[in-house]
Amino acid sequence: MHIRRPSPPRPRPRPHGARTAGVVLALAALVATACTSGGSTSSASPAAAALAALPQSTPDALAPYYGQKLRWRSCGVPGFECATLKAPLDYAAPDRGDVRLAVSRKKATGPGSRLGSLLVNPGGPGGSAVGYLQAYAGIGYPAGVRARYDMVAVDPRGVARSEPVECLDGPDMDTYTQTDITPDEASETTALVEAYKKFAEGCGEDSPKLLRHVSTVEAARDMDILRAVLGDERLNYVGASYGTFLGATYAGLFPKRVGRLVLDGAMDPSLSARRLNLDQTAGFETAFRAFARDCVQQQDCPLGSKADKIGPNLKAFFDRLDRRPIPTGDVDGRRLGESLATIGVIAAMYDEGAWAQLREALTSAMEDNDGAGLLVLADSYYERDADGRYSNLMFANAAVNCLDLPAAFTGPDQVEDALPAFEKASPVFGEGLAWASLNCAYWPVAATGEPHRIEAKGAAPIVVVGTTRDPATPYRWARSLAAQLSSARLLTYEGDGHTAYGRGSACIDRTINTYLLNGTPPPDKKRCS
Repeated sequence: MHIRRPSPPRPRPRPHGARTAGVVLALAALVATACTSGGSTSSASPAAAALAALPQSTPDALAPYYGQKLRWRSCGVPGFECATLKAPLDYAAPDRGDVRLAVSRKKATGPGSRLGSLLVNPGGPGGSAVGYLQAYAGIGYPAGVRARYDMVAVDPRGVARSEPVECLDGPDMDTYTQTDITPDEASETTALVEAYKKFAEGCGEDSPKLLRHVSTVEAARDMDILRAVLGDERLNYVGASYGTFLGATYAGLFPKRVGRLVLDGAMDPSLSARRLNLDQTAGFETAFRAFARDCVQQQDCPLGSKADKIGPNLKAFFDRLDRRPIPTGDVDGRRLGESLATIGVIAAMYDEGAWAQLREALTSAMEDNDGAGLLVLADSYYERDADGRYSNLMFANAAVNCLDLPAAFTGPDQVEDALPAFEKASPVFGEGLAWASLNCAYWPVAATGEPHRIEAKGAAPIVVVGTTRDPATPYRWARSLAAQLSSARLLTYEGDGHTAYGRGSACIDRTINTYLLNGTPPPDKKRCS
């Protein structure tokens, strides 16, 4: 699945939201994030096993990792230091080699007594936590928080600066992202399957050993090594989107080491991949309807003047692009077809601040036959730069998702059977997101995880944040995670967009800041707007 980032009042990289497991092709995701076996579209059984806590004592084989000393150096970014953390590639066999993880920090600025380290993660999976720290959290988090915490980030294994998973080069990714994800005939279905297979084979060829060890459980264990190396008895953490799954997993494995945890834009670990993708599809529909209601009130809405016609009009536009892509002026000759246009629209659903840009891009595409604006949105989602290079976001996203849960679908026949449910969840996006959920079916490494509950019995209070019209991590996921975690306090933001902290709600920000600085959690089920 996919998980993307939130947008605060000041410019900054948005956290990576839960990407739907299939949209890597056209969207890849979650919690973005996850994939399940075969058939059911229901959640995991209420009797599903809970994640078991690890022993509190450190195994002798891991003692060298917990006892290592970080060698801090300049990063080339003013105010920040960087270091390399070693972790075992395989926790079951620590003697089989290491993985090297990129760490960055910005020391507490004062005034006030230092509270320890505050780890941050923007989601994805696949988002660079180091990049997020240096571009936003380390300079844009509230001054009071930065004054009293060392702001710290580690890129999870396989991500960005931490031995990144690689799958396709730029030209091949361009081809991949333009593959038709709404096949109308057998030849198009075959082409889609072949695209997924080529992507998976590329990942397997470039990262054969690492690909088996990029699970969320392993990344959470890496964070515990970092906690110890930093000298903190407990982990303080703010995770957005997929970062909530990572943080909750840490809490489940190490409940007694939980400090102040904020899980913003929460995922539900008890759901199968198919259920996650179906819920996320409905989440994008909810966000799109909010966009539609807003669009018809604007003078420049290119999709009509009646909110109930916005969806059908956009779908008709996608169908036209499916038949005949339009020019974009791209130096590499890319045209805007249905797949890239869909991703461009979805990218704008993460943040209502992007709705004006989306209206302008749609106007240019629909009225002037110019797809440049929607291509810009799609490229930002995929993290493609002007030189045609892609970050490893989409590669890591698929690698983590496909390892964490069994594939949502095992073949095209299962997708076709599920299409009515996905199209009911979203008449606009359902078909494409259903086919996008097929990507893990051809993964070269078997999944090691299953849907599970996370209870974290004995943990200190954990703040779970949900936004009522969040497109990427539906609000119901926050309610479910809060119900699972034994010490959770559910904090609700009544609004639009993906995640809530730092997005302009004084109530949300004040509540979270109070928790981080004073250790006082909000009353359960507190609501803000």
